[in-house]
Amino acid sequence: MLLNQYLVLAAVLFCIGVYGVLARRHTVLVLMSVELMLNAVNINLVAFSVYLQDISGQVFALFVITVAAAEVGVGLAIVLIIYRNMASPFLDRVDAMKG
Repeated sequence: MLLNQYLVLAAVLFCIGVYGVLARRHTVLVLMSVELMLNAVNINLVAFSVYLQDISGQVFALFVITVAAAEVGVGLAIVLIIYRNMASPFLDRVDAMKG
């Protein structure tokens, strides 16, 4: 495949992720959309790494995967606490916890 095909795929995945973050109310779906955006970034990093014959993009993609795994762990812990306190996984009711 050509470089521009990978870039178009990554752009489509990133746009789907942005739409998911902006349009969804369910917390788990928002976290999945953020993961989709991070995977689009990883596709870009690896595609440019292969295109430029440099391994640094692939190493940086491994760091992004590590950060994404930590983000999922923290995010799901926050979701469980919110669900336990509010009995609702929707983001609309989270602002009721202020103060």
